[in-house]
Amino acid sequence: MQPALSGTLAILLINAGPELATLDERTAHAAKAAGVKHLVKLSSYDATIPNTGTGIWHAHAEAAIRAIGIPFTFVQPSGFMSNALFWANRIKADGVLQSCTGYGKIPFIHPQDIADVATYALTSRPSGETRCITGPEALSYAEMLAMISAAIGKPLKYQVIDEEEERCRMIGVGEPEEIVAAHLSIYRAIREGRLSKPTDTVEQVLGRKPFTFEEWIQQNLAAFAQPVEVM
Repeated sequence: MQPALSGTLAILLINAGPELATLDERTAHAAKAAGVKHLVKLSSYDATIPNTGTGIWHAHAEAAIRAIGIPFTFVQPSGFMSNALFWANRIKADGVLQSCTGYGKIPFIHPQDIADVATYALTSRPSGETRCITGPEALSYAEMLAMISAAIGKPLKYQVIDEEEERCRMIGVGEPEEIVAAHLSIYRAIREGRLSKPTDTVEQVLGRKPFTFEEWIQQNLAAFAQPVEVM
């Protein structure tokens, strides 16, 4: 990667999966050797909560990047509002959303806010900071489903299921065990209220309030009324 990064001033580092810490570390070494002046890593809100979900992988990656000594900014978004697209097919099929998050809340963030904060970081001096960014309001899955219901004019039902049922569902669609365990850990943290605190970082960085879940719904109404393929 070092030759590819030659002459680059700043990079946005995005990796996923159980090997992301190794991939991040390799990239950071190559970036430093190539003279990159600023590494912006897209991390995760759950990296701030010990031993939680994908945050474990991101926390290891952050520690490695700090140790390498390349100038950095870490951007830690909460759950993406666009994750709600995974609900669309069930909503269209039978009007039911099942989840083991219970009635715990999380301040989902609009992808545009993530992009804008990352762009700001890339075009600014390295801060050496960790910026935890969220949407403006913590909501339960039930509350978000009710908002979708009101927007599309269709009654929808929320059903709480246990972790074992969720685990079997994910295994049934071919998810690897490590991914299943990470997702269940995140769902548990939501259920227990450990990922519920909004931050005002988006407003501090961008000088405007973050987008609301209602705004995201209005931008994505068609997804809940027509067939949708989620990548």
